[in-house]
Amino acid sequence: MAELTLNEKRLLAALAKEKKADAEHLASLLDATPEAVVQWAHLAEDKGLAKVERIVEKQILPTEEGEQYRKFNLPETQLFALIRPGTQLADLQKHPAFKIGFGQLRKKGLIRVEGSAVLKNENMSTAAEESALRNPVSGESHTKKLIKRGILAESETVRYAISIIPEGLALVHQGLDLREEIGTLTRDQILSGSWKTASLRRYDVKKLPKTVYPGKSHPYQRLIDEMRQILLEMGFTEMHGEIVQSAFWNFDALFQPQDHPAREMQDTFYLKEEVSLPDGWECLRDMHEHGGNTSSTGWGGKWNPGKAKQCVLRTHTTSLSIQYLAAHPEPPVKAFCIGRVYRREAIDPTHTPEFEQLEGIVMDKDVTFRHLLGFLKEFYQRMGFSDVRFRPGFFPYTEPSVEPEIWVDGLGWVEMGGAGVFRQEVTDPWGVKCPVLAWGLGVSRVAMLRLGLKDLRQLYQSDLEWIRNSPVHAPGAAGRKA
Repeated sequence: MAELTLNEKRLLAALAKEKKADAEHLASLLDATPEAVVQWAHLAEDKGLAKVERIVEKQILPTEEGEQYRKFNLPETQLFALIRPGTQLADLQKHPAFKIGFGQLRKKGLIRVEGSAVLKNENMSTAAEESALRNPVSGESHTKKLIKRGILAESETVRYAISIIPEGLALVHQGLDLREEIGTLTRDQILSGSWKTASLRRYDVKKLPKTVYPGKSHPYQRLIDEMRQILLEMGFTEMHGEIVQSAFWNFDALFQPQDHPAREMQDTFYLKEEVSLPDGWECLRDMHEHGGNTSSTGWGGKWNPGKAKQCVLRTHTTSLSIQYLAAHPEPPVKAFCIGRVYRREAIDPTHTPEFEQLEGIVMDKDVTFRHLLGFLKEFYQRMGFSDVRFRPGFFPYTEPSVEPEIWVDGLGWVEMGGAGVFRQEVTDPWGVKCPVLAWGLGVSRVAMLRLGLKDLRQLYQSDLEWIRNSPVHAPGAAGRKA
């Protein structure tokens, strides 16, 4: 049998008298915390000397709101008691409980409203709800309704019952050495020789040491840093910008018509603030209305400056790309951005209302569509995805456009974002005369593939166990096409 620590011996000695006791009671006897006692008990259990029972007890207790209702009754009960023949709706509206209570009375069918009069329905009462409030029963329908209303709350308490088994009792009867153990020798003990008669703590060289978790970056942040480093090594400059953007830069400057569905409230977070339009906005207006000085016919109609002044949470980082080009219209330009964007999305394993996007632009005299494919292929291969292909796509502000795809074992070809060459309608208002290659790629999608996740939400949660166990240098999750 493995050696017992002093604390295990003390616990067994106490259990020999108590036979069975809660961790709290044993903690008071041993001058320790209940958590420490449970830990010692588990060690003794592993050695076949004690037994630990985890007992979960459920309780249903009133919330702070429920405590008030226990004193003064539920809002519906308070109102119900006031209803007499001839009671008017206006009379009840004066009562503090009206806002909550009246809706509950109507929902439960306890009353009816005839004109301005409020009448009780026959043989109806709130007795069952009041009983559930004061004596809740788990699983009972009225109790569940009060829990749903936040008047009652269900909670769990965990306690541990620890008992000694015959093997542990026999060991105690044989006698335990309860002298204080020494784990570290001092200089004085060595010089005086007192260590020879001291009770030395034994060490098990086969026992694994306590796991040490060093500080490290979040796995998602490490992946973002890796992407940033790759693009910097490829000669790109990082660009930055505000999360709050005007609709002018987020939509209009990218030649997106003002009646485009993506600009509606169901897709975009609008703010109440407005900002002034930048110098030269008239060129963009002309581009939308009739194509400006290009061969384009524009979108026609009347372009509304007021709509362009509205502020939004940026829906893509492309708004930063066009601003960067407006500030740097002369070649060469080679820039990227990794930033968070916001869209009205329902939260599920593959969608969140905020996520990261990787944006890139290259502008020079002789760049072509083939250069764009080369940049994207080089980036994904450096990220560990060996097989990359492209298929035609459509985006409002690029022509031609493509959607890059990577091969992942078990999934097949996975679409990663969009790319293309900026249309003349996008670049001409800002004096940009050279071709501009542009792309917007989903960072979180790459992260899910590289980290082997099935739920996008895990990237944004503080799951300490996952963070601790994730390797700092994880191999790429990409597979090679068979």
